[in-house]
Amino acid sequence: MSVLDNKKISFIGGGNMAQALISGLVSCGVKPSLITVADPSSEARAQLAAKGLNTVDPTADAKAAVIDADIVVLAVKPQVMKAVVSSFADVLDKQLVISVAAGLSTELLSDMLGGYDNIVRAMPNTPAMIQMGATGLYGTDNISAEQKQLATVVMEASGLVMWVDNEEHMHAVTAVSGSAPAYMFYFIESMVDGAVALGLDKEQASALAMQTMLGAAKMAMNSEDAPAELRRKVTSPNGTTQAAVESMQANDIGGQIVEAMQACYDRSQALSEEMSK
Repeated sequence: MSVLDNKKISFIGGGNMAQALISGLVSCGVKPSLITVADPSSEARAQLAAKGLNTVDPTADAKAAVIDADIVVLAVKPQVMKAVVSSFADVLDKQLVISVAAGLSTELLSDMLGGYDNIVRAMPNTPAMIQMGATGLYGTDNISAEQKQLATVVMEASGLVMWVDNEEHMHAVTAVSGSAPAYMFYFIESMVDGAVALGLDKEQASALAMQTMLGAAKMAMNSEDAPAELRRKVTSPNGTTQAAVESMQANDIGGQIVEAMQACYDRSQALSEEMSK
């Protein structure tokens, strides 16, 4: 028996991230009939209804999506969050609210919800769309152990979940996972360009680079060795791998990655501060 059995889940917003989470939940056995999506697009509602989900036009009656829900997932853009939630904040009672909006602190979300604070803040990433995501979670002091478990199971439907105890650490989560798929794509892009420059065609280069990235990640996840030790084991003295690693070290690629993550962290903090004004 799952903690989600017979729990009603409402999504405010039916965009890509909401659909990714919904797909994961349905794949894990949640009945589509227990899921409601509030989205202003009639086309989006029709597509979701065709999958057996309940849909609501929030411009007509946003409260209908929330009043009977056990879990409410806020999946709209941060810039419109206040306007959206103001239409149903007064009917929140014991619902668990999960926000996937970047940059909005739990304090700010609580203010938008008229002081309601059964809130979990989530920072997922785009691989959630294929149930391979990584999500950081932070909950207010008002969250019960049961609600924490509910939030965990909801987000685990799309991948790995990691809780942080300090909300400031959500900026670090953004740097290491939330924004990080773009780093991986950039690295793959560079590997493909390098392989093409060395004579392979783009199709060959792409296939080899992507499979190598996937294989290396799976090896790291399944190994008891730390990444540094795995690197050492595949780096033969005076070999080809050593030549490549020494070139990266000479150009301080590791330091540049750390600097890039710091830039991401700083921008996440700045956006959060801007949202609070």
